[in-house]
Amino acid sequence: MKRKKDFTQIRLHAKRYHRRRAVARGWKAFSRFMRKWFGWLRVLKYLNPFRYLKRLDRYIIAKFIGTYIYSILLIISIAIVFDVNENLAKFSTYGAPLKAIVLDYYANFVPYFSNLFSPLFVFIAVIFFTSKLAGNSEIIAMLAAGVSFKRLIRPYMISAALIAVVNLLLGAYVIPRGTVVRQDFEAKYKNSKKTLSASNVQLMVGPGIIAYMQQYDDRSKTAYGFSLDKFENKKLVSHMTASLIRYDSISDTRYHWTAQNYKIRTLKGLKEEIQSGAKLDTMIMMEPMDLVFSSGQQETLTSPELRQYISKQIDRGSGNVVQYEVEYHKRIATSFASFILTIIGVSLSSRKRKGGMGLYLGIGLALSFSYILLQTISATFAINADTPPMLAAWIPNILYAFIAYFCYRQSPN
Repeated sequence: MKRKKDFTQIRLHAKRYHRRRAVARGWKAFSRFMRKWFGWLRVLKYLNPFRYLKRLDRYIIAKFIGTYIYSILLIISIAIVFDVNENLAKFSTYGAPLKAIVLDYYANFVPYFSNLFSPLFVFIAVIFFTSKLAGNSEIIAMLAAGVSFKRLIRPYMISAALIAVVNLLLGAYVIPRGTVVRQDFEAKYKNSKKTLSASNVQLMVGPGIIAYMQQYDDRSKTAYGFSLDKFENKKLVSHMTASLIRYDSISDTRYHWTAQNYKIRTLKGLKEEIQSGAKLDTMIMMEPMDLVFSSGQQETLTSPELRQYISKQIDRGSGNVVQYEVEYHKRIATSFASFILTIIGVSLSSRKRKGGMGLYLGIGLALSFSYILLQTISATFAINADTPPMLAAWIPNILYAFIAYFCYRQSPN
């Protein structure tokens, strides 16, 4: 009986052995197949950005991004309190509903000003947590362990790049949509009325095609006293007049206008053909936004729309495109400011000093505020003093790049 039991155990172990051998052979065959046909996938591991981040990088990036978000929440919360205190009387006077105040105004107020003062928040975050690291002798320990200052600044630049990309995308595509809602709320409940009419408007809507209107009302999208002249070789070949034209805002196509009580005179040498009627649907290459300009209108356009609008206005010979060009270039230049102010902040706060960081924190904040002030001044010069818009937008970055280089050269080794 014992011998039969032993034989049963031997057969059971043999079955398990052969089963494991079969699984191993199958796995080896599968591995060879995968290496043969999908071996190129091993290249993907070299494209993984987290593969190149060491513990030091992850530590500093987490500190940087966390402090940046914390500073935004802290300062914007204070700004909201002051804004509510200032505008509460206006909101109650004009009967603004609570839902509109929260969703239409403050939900777009926060990202707008967070992106506008992002360089300041970046600098505050860098100064705050780097000075704390230096005060705890962590910077000294890193440098004593053989980490160079150039290596130490790498995670700062990675964090600045992440913030710059997010700011650029928000400023170019997301925030302009919210600005439209916020400005509509302000026009309705804060008594900052938009410009809703224009008189004696004349613009070129195409090569050799000049449109003129005596009066335009943006509420009804209607122009009165309209005329359209077409020239070829500096000679008038067509003249159209209409008592009024109205923009079709629900049409599937752009530039769709409806003319009422129109008359078209076509000149062919000494002959003249006259066509008239009560109503005419026509395509004229202009839109309501081309006729009425309000303060801050450039902030409501996304970057592709800004580029298209600037190109169209330059082709028409319009002279009011400078502020749009400044806005377009400023969105790009402000994103690069994250790198410059990060270098300045790290260089000023990475050295442990007796007496604390009060003096250098004051210097850094002064530099940050002066950067924002210089941005405003250069934009004003571009609009009023014929400074090239691109140069005006990049002047603060160029000047502060030299300051950043000087601070970097004075940084600890």
